[in-house]
Amino acid sequence: MRLGLVGGVHAEEERRRLALDVLGAERVDRILCTGDLVDGQGDVDRVCELIASRAVVTVRGEHDRWIRDDSMRNVPHAHRMTSLATRSIEVLKSLPPTITMDVPSGKLLLCHGIGTNDMREMGPMDGARSISSNDELLNILFDPTIAIMIGGHTHVAFVRRFERGAGRPPLMVVNPGTLARDAEPGFLVLDLAQRRVEFWRIAADLRAAVASRTLL
Repeated sequence: MRLGLVGGVHAEEERRRLALDVLGAERVDRILCTGDLVDGQGDVDRVCELIASRAVVTVRGEHDRWIRDDSMRNVPHAHRMTSLATRSIEVLKSLPPTITMDVPSGKLLLCHGIGTNDMREMGPMDGARSISSNDELLNILFDPTIAIMIGGHTHVAFVRRFERGAGRPPLMVVNPGTLARDAEPGFLVLDLAQRRVEFWRIAADLRAAVASRTLL
C-alpha cells in the first residue's frame, strides 16, 4: 500500500493540484489530507472541488472548525462561509475530526492535531518531558491497535517512531507538513510495503521534487 499524504492546505489550490497530480503519477493507492483547507492566499472553492473530485480522504483542521463557527476570523487571510460556493460549504461541513482505517500493520489514525484535539501538537524534537505531558499522544501510545498516526497542524514535515515495549508494535507518527507558501510547502509518499517515506518539496516555481527519503 502506497499512501499520498498532504498537510495543511490553506487555500493553496495551485500547490494542491500539483501535489495531487504528482501523487497520481506516483500511483499511490489513496491520498490522505490532515485538513485546514481554508484561511490562506488561494481559492478555497477550487481546493474543495479538488478534494471532492479526486476523493481525497480529509479530516477537519481547526481553521475548518473556526470558519464553521464564524470564530477567529481575525487570522491572516481568513475566509468566511458566506463567500464560499455551496459545494465548498458542503465539503467543509462533512469533514470529520478523525478517520481510522485498516493497514497491514494494524490501524491508521488520520487526524489534524493529535487524536480529536485539533490544537494539540508534537514536534520532531520534542523530548521526554514534553511527550510525558502530552495526554492525547499518550492515549494513542497506550492503544496498541494504532500502528500509524498521520497528523499535521505544525506545518513541519517529520517522521517519528515510538517503541511501546513488551512485544507490542511501535507507533509511527507521520506529519506531512503544509502546502502554505509562507512555510516550506511539500507533501509525502508513505510506502508501507517498502517501509519508506519520501519527502517531496514544492519550489517557488511550482515544481515538485523528492527532497529526501527515510526508512520507517
